[in-house]
Amino acid sequence: MTKEEVLNFITSRRSIRNFTSEPVSEEDLMIILKSAMAAPSARNVQPWSFVVVQERKTLDRLAEVHPYGKMLAEATLAIAVIGDSEKSDYWAQDCSAVTQNILLSARGLGLGSVWLGVHPKPDRIKAVRDTLGIPENMQILSLVPIGHPAKNITARTQYDEAKVHREKW
Repeated sequence: MTKEEVLNFITSRRSIRNFTSEPVSEEDLMIILKSAMAAPSARNVQPWSFVVVQERKTLDRLAEVHPYGKMLAEATLAIAVIGDSEKSDYWAQDCSAVTQNILLSARGLGLGSVWLGVHPKPDRIKAVRDTLGIPENMQILSLVPIGHPAKNITARTQYDEAKVHREKW
């Protein structure tokens, strides 16, 4: 990839909230999960687990219980990113890297996705935990709805020079 292609790829990753009814293939799902697990992890502990959701009834229920998850009713797939806080104090950072890898790999496959925050909101955590049967000792960082985008989204940069400090603040 050229430098311009790298920048275009990253900046063309956008939050997609409208999907077609075409399912995500098992092959694409495996690429997404393998990409997710290639994320960096503090001390390489890899404290993550996933719940892959493809049943329409469960996706619809998640759309009801997550206050910003209405697009789950259109998505054909969602991945819940789960962290084990007993394995690592850095589970949230590690699972954030995992979530970003999911978003980027979906983009690379021509799919759309969006990051739905769950942690640290107790009401969201309980609703997702109850819906997916996630054990109490596991932490839920995010839900990522994935599907074939209903429309094309163009790349954009959000670069802001005012947020860049060099050498010192």
